[in-house]
Amino acid sequence: MRVALFVGLLIGCVGSVQAGLTKRQAEAVIDGLWESYSNVETDSRQEEIESGEIRLGDHTMPFWYKVFGQKPEGGRSLYISMHGGGATAPPVNDRQYENQKRLYEPAEGVYFVPRAPTNTWNLWHESHIDDFFQRIIENMVLLEDVNPNRVYIMGYSAGGDGVYQLAPRMADRWAAAAMMAGHPNETTAEGLRNLPFTIHMGQRDAAYDRNKIAAEWKTKLAALHAQDPGGYVNEVTIHEGLGHWVNRKDAVAVPWMSKFTRQPFPELVVWKQDDRTHNRFYWLAVDDEHAKAGAIVRVRREGQTFEIQHSDVSELAIRVNDDMIDFDKNVVVTYRDKVLFDGKLERQQLVIEKTFNERHDLKSVFSAELRVVIPQ
Repeated sequence: MRVALFVGLLIGCVGSVQAGLTKRQAEAVIDGLWESYSNVETDSRQEEIESGEIRLGDHTMPFWYKVFGQKPEGGRSLYISMHGGGATAPPVNDRQYENQKRLYEPAEGVYFVPRAPTNTWNLWHESHIDDFFQRIIENMVLLEDVNPNRVYIMGYSAGGDGVYQLAPRMADRWAAAAMMAGHPNETTAEGLRNLPFTIHMGQRDAAYDRNKIAAEWKTKLAALHAQDPGGYVNEVTIHEGLGHWVNRKDAVAVPWMSKFTRQPFPELVVWKQDDRTHNRFYWLAVDDEHAKAGAIVRVRREGQTFEIQHSDVSELAIRVNDDMIDFDKNVVVTYRDKVLFDGKLERQQLVIEKTFNERHDLKSVFSAELRVVIPQ
């Protein structure tokens, strides 16, 4: 094993004291974890669904959903659709919630409309929303046989604000995202590298400069895609002559999104932390102490080689599985032309268990983890 010669380098593999698993053994561990999880959780999750609300901590999220079309062989799609409203009286947000139920009808899939737990201006991008949406995904995968690679997020007005925020900060959960008539506030587009993103905005929707900002995002997304043709797939439509209500012309966003399937192991990851931080993003992970708002990490993988192109954090974990590498060959990690790691990895049950239990996502489980310290 070869490492770069600089002070402070630390490389480790989680569970390295264990004997490595074969590919078949790793698959058996994953199957067993899913069976155990589903046996334990199904009844309580079914009760939660039948209650019509999810409770997490001090917040409660009512919800409604409807299933459309025939279930495909690989599982249903899921569309999480956020209503408008905001810092107003609860009955106003309640009416927006009811209206959202009628706005869109996918040809296939679960159309899921949550009611925001709060009545604040940022009701769809407060920190608790991420946990609620994770719970929604888990419930629908478990109970409605949703394919976790076909989960979509969309929203109108204040719900569009939420899409601007949640799409990049939770990009590794979504297959595509649709923002209608919202405002991004402080968020930026870097994290959308692997998430197809569409915007629908009325040309005359001038409140808070929503129309001008949507036009700016159209330019930004086009530039990002031009610089990186493999990423930043987007479609931005400014509806001429229309204001905040675009007469349902935005409904075309649903079939547009449905063309895309999540790629949980993309070749390039661009991770920008929001003020609500996360510990994992696609096949990268950080500990709590390194999950800092605004931090950007950019890593490309090509075959067995992982190139850390940029990192605002000093420690980073790279996770892999059999869909990403050949475990019989060396893995190489580089940073600024320095080799940080050159060696073989082993499949470890502890890593499989940890990454499964984080999200209960069978499509995003890893069997080995390599931790590197990055010179700052």
